[in-house]
Amino acid sequence: MFHIFQYQPLRLITQNNLSSMCLKLMLSRPVAFAQIWKSWFSSHSLLGKKNIILMGPPGAGKTTTGRIVGQKLDCPVIDIDDDVLETTWNMSVSEKLQDVGYEEFLEEEGKALLNFSASGSVISLSGSNPMHAAGMQHIKKNGIVVYLDVPTTVIMSRLKSKQMDRIVGLSPGISLKDVLQFRKQFYKRWFDIRVLCGRDVAAEVVAEKVLDAVKRYQDSELETFISTRSSRTGRSREEDSHKLHFSDVVIQGLALDGGLFVPERGLPKFTAEEWQGLIEATYIERAQVILEKCIHPADIPASKLAEIIETAYGENFSCSKVAPVRHLAGNQFLLELFHGPTASFKDFALQLMPHLFAYCIPRSCNYLILVATSGDTGSAVLDGFSRLHDTDKQRIALVNFFPEDGVSPIQKSQMIGCQKENAWSVGVKSDFDFCQTAIKQIFTNSDFTGFLAVEYGTALAAANSINWARLLPQIIYHASAYLDLVHQGIISFGSPVDICIPTGNFGNMLAAFYAKMMGIPIRKSICASNENNVLTEFIRTGVYDLRGRKLISSFSPAVDILKSSNLERYLHLIGNEDGQLVTQLFNQLENQGHFQLQKDLLGKLQQDLVAGWCSDEDCLAAIHSVYNTTGYILDTHTAVAKVVADRLQDRTCPIIISSTAHYSKFAPAILRALRIAEINQNPLSQLHLLSSYSALPPIHWGLLETLKKTGNGDHQVCAADMSALMSHIETLIQNHFM
Repeated sequence: MFHIFQYQPLRLITQNNLSSMCLKLMLSRPVAFAQIWKSWFSSHSLLGKKNIILMGPPGAGKTTTGRIVGQKLDCPVIDIDDDVLETTWNMSVSEKLQDVGYEEFLEEEGKALLNFSASGSVISLSGSNPMHAAGMQHIKKNGIVVYLDVPTTVIMSRLKSKQMDRIVGLSPGISLKDVLQFRKQFYKRWFDIRVLCGRDVAAEVVAEKVLDAVKRYQDSELETFISTRSSRTGRSREEDSHKLHFSDVVIQGLALDGGLFVPERGLPKFTAEEWQGLIEATYIERAQVILEKCIHPADIPASKLAEIIETAYGENFSCSKVAPVRHLAGNQFLLELFHGPTASFKDFALQLMPHLFAYCIPRSCNYLILVATSGDTGSAVLDGFSRLHDTDKQRIALVNFFPEDGVSPIQKSQMIGCQKENAWSVGVKSDFDFCQTAIKQIFTNSDFTGFLAVEYGTALAAANSINWARLLPQIIYHASAYLDLVHQGIISFGSPVDICIPTGNFGNMLAAFYAKMMGIPIRKSICASNENNVLTEFIRTGVYDLRGRKLISSFSPAVDILKSSNLERYLHLIGNEDGQLVTQLFNQLENQGHFQLQKDLLGKLQQDLVAGWCSDEDCLAAIHSVYNTTGYILDTHTAVAKVVADRLQDRTCPIIISSTAHYSKFAPAILRALRIAEINQNPLSQLHLLSSYSALPPIHWGLLETLKKTGNGDHQVCAADMSALMSHIETLIQNHFM
């Protein structure tokens, strides 16, 4: 057996074994000595008896990086090719490959790995080691596997320049690109940490990134969450001792003080080189990389996260690009966010979030998810949670509250048709703001939540965009849209773009702002409202005023919102994370119906955001005009954004308009915009009429199938009364969990 053990154990430093120079430094400059000692000790304690195992394709720089990391940690460095394989075989790796052939080589290589052990070392694997399962299981037991993820085009360029001829699997008829793509599945299976390596990143920089990644992996306390209403200076020791992590906030949803959870240290930053490394990546690959940086592996390991992302986006979207970017006209591009199973942008979060939630919750408790929707969230959350494994459905149920008369007929048909054995829709005789406020109040009602926990063993959780796990996946498609424009040659990386988003609850806009903070060059963010234009007035004046405002039903119901929940996260961010200020503002809004930003905060806000609004008449006119000129049908929300973008853009750079829903969901308004005189009230007939136009995009497949199967089934209706809502919740818990 091949063994390499850690160098001489760390000795206690005493006056007897210190050099006179060290002793002098310790006595004369104790602070400097302490810093040197802390640095030395932290590097050695980083490993302990564990190994750092570098994995990646040939040409990724594993050997060079490994030497630098080993030098920094003052520990043994082992190159599997040079120090293990060639020593064991007594011949070069290329000679062995030529001698025994591809399949036998992998087996022999795996056997050598099985007979190898080390402790406290930096190990550089061969490019083909991960293809032998037993060998990798053996070496992974005592190590942290770090994947040096280098873009395929960069690897091909490096290998070509080095004229490497010992690539396992390369043969006539199989290209180098095919070999590298094939191997990715094995790298993804084994790694604990991914380190992004760009084209021109020096090995010294990669080594530092490896060390930083290992430190992050070993310390989940670096990534905790706080409430938007908590004060950094005013937190008690008890609050500091009960740090909340990603899994905690996914389960809890809303903070106990009524605030929303945000990362205490902010979101991770990507370098330009790291973003550029994702230009050729698929949507699923981009999602994996971004979410790995935002979710600590102690909460969800990389391998499990990959499985969840593949489940969410692999087969449930009708377009292989998941969120394609389509040129509309001039400098305007549409980010199509409606290719999911329920035809709206909500699918991006709600195909993913249920699986995150099911993984994070303890197995000993039942959970009831509460959702408030102005339309699209309802069917999306019902569909998402219905795709959980049967064992998860037994302990996770969902109730969806929506304004009974405040959604489109097709949206209502969807929500009713998507009800499952563990998921129900309840119409409320009020508007969305009441539904959303009611849910917040239920969560902060400790008497009621305590009763449910004691009496039924059931906890409440949220799946609205107030839940961090709902907001996080939305960052991905904003970043991906920019990378797609670069990939299509529309812009070069670093060139700015503007974005325009129809928004009422501010979640989609906040996600774009987060993407900007993470390094995507977004210049101007345009908020588009309909006649419920509270957000527009706030962005223009700094005054958020609900006094005398009544919700207006419009053709774009998903933004028929007066209280924007996610605005709280944004104000917390630009307000230097001042929880007391946020608490003051939103308490004033709740109690007095208005608040006003200070002048300096308004200045910060207006550097980030501009806003406009659009009437129903202008919305329908835009749909008609775009169809006549391009043959493309916008949905009503996208039309609102198109109108506002036309008014506020300066045409000096591309503008990405978020197309947040498929027009099929709003067929009556679309048919009216297309000047159809007689409109059949049956939703299925309306879709068949729209399909006769042969427009782009075609009728949504999932929506059509849902309406064919279900029609307009039964659902419960509830009065706009808190006691009535709580009674509904208790009854549903009794029926499902008891």
